[in-house]
Amino acid sequence: MTLTTRTAALAGLVLAAALTGCSALADQGAADNAKAPAPGTASAGTAQHALAQLQVKGPGPMTGYDREAKFGPAWSDTTTAPGGGNSCDTRNDVLRRDLKDITFKGTSRCVIASGTLADPYTGKSIHFVRGPQSARVQIDHAVALGASWRTGAAQLTQEQREALGNDPANLIAASGPANAAKSDGDAATWLPANKSFRCTYIARQIAVKAKYGLWVTPAEKAAMTRVLAPCPEQPLPTDSSTGVALPGLQ
Repeated sequence: MTLTTRTAALAGLVLAAALTGCSALADQGAADNAKAPAPGTASAGTAQHALAQLQVKGPGPMTGYDREAKFGPAWSDTTTAPGGGNSCDTRNDVLRRDLKDITFKGTSRCVIASGTLADPYTGKSIHFVRGPQSARVQIDHAVALGASWRTGAAQLTQEQREALGNDPANLIAASGPANAAKSDGDAATWLPANKSFRCTYIARQIAVKAKYGLWVTPAEKAAMTRVLAPCPEQPLPTDSSTGVALPGLQ
């Protein structure tokens, strides 16, 4: 075999090996793509997936809205929401769930006298003491009741609205000033200053809307989509999720 022939043969072997390697890489890439979800889809059980199922409509009017008349007395224990009828009002139920190092008032195993909140909205630690400064910690509706009225709650039954107003999934112990700043805002107009909590917060809102058949406005959905973009696998919370479920009375 001449030098020229030998060189050509070696070049052919190198090219064949390279093509074989490319074919293997292409096959592996095809297999990986087959395992990956299609672009634009979200995994079942995630907040993104649930958001995609919600109806999108413009906001309804506030005509007829009345906090107590339409959603019942605040913190009622007589609703069909999880925890209803446990002999402890909803506010104390949520304080017991969300505060650490709690103490009870007198011999009560319901009324919270003090505790410490790792405030999810500001990222700060707040010491709660029942009394004149109680409002430092408030119970916020993740989906504000006014906002819920504009997105379908007006069409719910009285029983459903009272459950919505007392559902642990919709309630978060938080900074009083932050709660006041939020007012009846939705995701398009207010988000927690603590950015690390935003994915969890939006997932709670979506879970509540899905549970009670509420819709999202176009601006609200756009805001929710932006928040969930960096956390596409954020799970949709359920009634039994940590941070949602109420601890049992002892």
